[in-house]
Amino acid sequence: MGVDEKATVDPGSFPPPTEDESGLVLSVDWTKEEEARAKRKLDLIIMPLLTLGFFCLQLDRGNISNAITDTFFEDVGITQNEFNVGQQMLSLGIVLFEIPSNMILYRVGPGKWLTLQLFLFGTVSTFQAFQNSYGSFIATRLLLGITESGFIPGGLWTLSTWYTRAETAKRVMFFYFGNQFGQASSKLLAYGILHMGGVGGKAGWFWLFVLMGGFTILCGFVLGFCLPDSFRNPCPAFLPGISLFTKRELHILQTRVLLDEPAKGKKKKSIKLDAFKRAFSNWRLWSHVIITLCNNGPQRAFDTYSPTIISGFGYKKLQANAMASVGLFLQIPTSWAFSWVSDHYDVRGETVIAGMSCHLFGYVLNRIFTDHPRLQGARYFGVVWTQTFGTFSHPLNIAWMSLTCEDSEVRALAMAMVIMGANTAGIYGAQIFRSEDSPFYRRGFTVACCVLAVGLLLAVVRFVDDKIHKRKHNTVQLAHGGGETSDDGSNGEKGISALERAAGVTVPVDDDVKRALKN
Repeated sequence: MGVDEKATVDPGSFPPPTEDESGLVLSVDWTKEEEARAKRKLDLIIMPLLTLGFFCLQLDRGNISNAITDTFFEDVGITQNEFNVGQQMLSLGIVLFEIPSNMILYRVGPGKWLTLQLFLFGTVSTFQAFQNSYGSFIATRLLLGITESGFIPGGLWTLSTWYTRAETAKRVMFFYFGNQFGQASSKLLAYGILHMGGVGGKAGWFWLFVLMGGFTILCGFVLGFCLPDSFRNPCPAFLPGISLFTKRELHILQTRVLLDEPAKGKKKKSIKLDAFKRAFSNWRLWSHVIITLCNNGPQRAFDTYSPTIISGFGYKKLQANAMASVGLFLQIPTSWAFSWVSDHYDVRGETVIAGMSCHLFGYVLNRIFTDHPRLQGARYFGVVWTQTFGTFSHPLNIAWMSLTCEDSEVRALAMAMVIMGANTAGIYGAQIFRSEDSPFYRRGFTVACCVLAVGLLLAVVRFVDDKIHKRKHNTVQLAHGGGETSDDGSNGEKGISALERAAGVTVPVDDDVKRALKN
């Protein structure tokens, strides 16, 4: 297609894509209404399914924190510090297999791999009900980590292939709603399920694992029948040959993504060595990994022990599970508000810094209130505040990081890197709250404050670097007559967006896109 030509292909009939993410027609030959309908359909298919998968993952990962408020320690025969080691094994399994899992996903497609993963970690979670020793506890936690590895970065990478850069942050946050809703719901559900203790002669924690693991396996069938694989193969794993989108919708969705970021048209069948070099030598990507490392360690520890901490205030153990869900439910609208501000005002770094500051303030409150044990209501407020602001800086940081990736290969590795950072944080975070520091955990809250302060400082440094880098880039762009660049790397008000191009107007094609179209 020449630079000044217009598309002559019948808009109602387009051949299927020859390669995932490679553009078909670099011309906007659709209306705003058509694009809105296609994107709405995409949202209604992709987002609920990925969020459901994340919800299941969090149910199976986090139900252990509710089990320890029951008779789990006594029945299995482990101590609190041995339990912490098991939590480390979970994170270790995820870290070791994160990148291999993501490479498999990149090769076979998310529709197949993410579906299989739900069956795998759902099965492991269910069989946790039968553990009866320290060895079986360690083995099941390690297996759960291995089977869960790659699901989160796989979901994030999937979003990046279907959506434009400007749309990513809000949908990453929506994806993480599955995590947040899973955290909150698991504690509320546990309040009811743990009352089943004695049914069939089994403890309440036995039914906790069986019911939540069984639900995950059931959801695996939902993804298998509904989750599309890619532009090239828009069919679910269990329904090969049945596309969930029309050819016209695929054309619109795929072309708009390629117009936004031509590098997405250069996806290869596997990740090459050069992509590893470009990803692992990028200090900006590593800074986001360290920010995640600092934010998620305290958060993972606090999420595990929040019901136990609340019961230490004098509340009954089962009641503490329900009370531990309040801050997590409040986190959902709060994180949505931060995500909306991040997207609408294009303030990626600012929202990460604000979220981490509020998270740090929560641990400061908890540390102060440990010196006033009689202030039961104030101590519970500290827990609710920490839960409300504890998690969502992580997905905001991921969306910020994704804007620095050069292409889909680097982005796939970057997603794996940052999730590895999150789970490495779980390794050290598992030891923040120890038995000798209970029930007030003064040392634990002090450590959490220090770690978060380091992450906050690095986020500020990265934010300043981002502003300097973009100012230099805009200066170069203006000197060559181009438009200013926004924080997401796309053209600002002086540039041209896909929606602003009139139907039928041809977009200039650079050499990279031409090569992608030939593949």
